[in-house]
Amino acid sequence: MAVIKVPKPPRSAINKDRLISSLLKSQIAHLQEVEKQLPPEQRTGVDINSIKTEGQAAEYIREITAVLHPQAVPERFDIAAQAESVPVKPGTPADKQIQSQPKTGPKQ
Repeated sequence: MAVIKVPKPPRSAINKDRLISSLLKSQIAHLQEVEKQLPPEQRTGVDINSIKTEGQAAEYIREITAVLHPQAVPERFDIAAQAESVPVKPGTPADKQIQSQPKTGPKQ
């Protein structure tokens, strides 16, 4: 199986002090709706209006994800390290493997 090496993102890509985007605000709001369905002892108690930075958002998302998917929480999650290499199907050019595929409706 061929391996495509994926470079680590530059340090400048990660800025925990950067203000959150509207996309992150929306994701946090959706997670809060999910959190409201959890038993009280599993809720974070975080006021999402107090989340102002990407670092704070990441921590909130990590906490909720850990409750929703406890089996998937490694001791240390480092997406850049996991992205070092991505296997591809034999005989398929690498550029074809990473292109987005158009979305289609459900198969009938």
